Amino acid sequence: MTSRGDLALLLATLIWGVSFTVVKDALQDVSSLLFLALRFTIGALTLGLVLAPRLRHYRYTWRQMRWCLLGGVLLMAGMSLQTMGLRLTTISKSAFLTGLYIVLVPLLTSLVNRVGPQLREWVGIGFAMLGMALMTMTKDQWQAPSLGDALTIGCAIVFAFHIMVVGQAARSGDAQLSTLVQLTVCALCLAATCNWIEAPRIVWSSRVIFAILLTGVFATALAIGLQSWAQQSVPATRAALLFALEPVFACWFAWAWAGEEVTPRAAAGAALILAGILIVELKPPRLRKHPWKRALPS
Repeated sequence: MTSRGDLALLLATLIWGVSFTVVKDALQDVSSLLFLALRFTIGALTLGLVLAPRLRHYRYTWRQMRWCLLGGVLLMAGMSLQTMGLRLTTISKSAFLTGLYIVLVPLLTSLVNRVGPQLREWVGIGFAMLGMALMTMTKDQWQAPSLGDALTIGCAIVFAFHIMVVGQAARSGDAQLSTLVQLTVCALCLAATCNWIEAPRIVWSSRVIFAILLTGVFATALAIGLQSWAQQSVPATRAALLFALEPVFACWFAWAWAGEEVTPRAAAGAALILAGILIVELKPPRLRKHPWKRALPS
């Protein structure tokens, strides 16, 4: 039976999936890092206003702050790679390649804890790698991914490390306040770097304003708020399965709204990546050694 927590996570996942198409469209009128700086500034301010009554009475420990600072830097790196990659690749590729982080987290956790990955995890990784190859190759030749694909794969790797760091930050103190610090650090890093990594450019069109508001208020502040509330009752495994629907929503919306063509080869690759994610996440609870939560949107 579907609970209110499930519905809240489903809504957050839908918002993240739809945001791929909206951001792809807006990037025609704004440079990648400037867009992200505006998005995370609005997201941090919105979440800060919601949490303001608690901020005056809260004391951060150095341990928690250390993990939050690292998490903010990794979030900035991951989002930068994803957005720059989205400019150069298709919406469906970006969404499914980003979803590889779900497969990578258990593998990285195994390496950190010096515990060998389970057979189910290796099978899931194999499915995801084959799917990635099908989505990124062109015609009938196996070749290196395009620059946009490579940037997005890099983003998935960074997000996998980010999730591990977020887990440490959440265990060190209040999860929502830790998220606020990470969003703030991310926004400051983006504001500091967007002027010298690429030439800032923006045309204040309706699609840019809409994208900034959607991703800042809804995909960042609201979606994270829904997730934080829902995961008080929804188990991490069930939440991860709902998050796996994000690339499905993104692909569907790209086809329905933006008219993006999905070739049979790309569709097969997307199905293999989704299968790999589900294979990893549908482990019996008694065998699960790597509990984790997704903490921030892609």
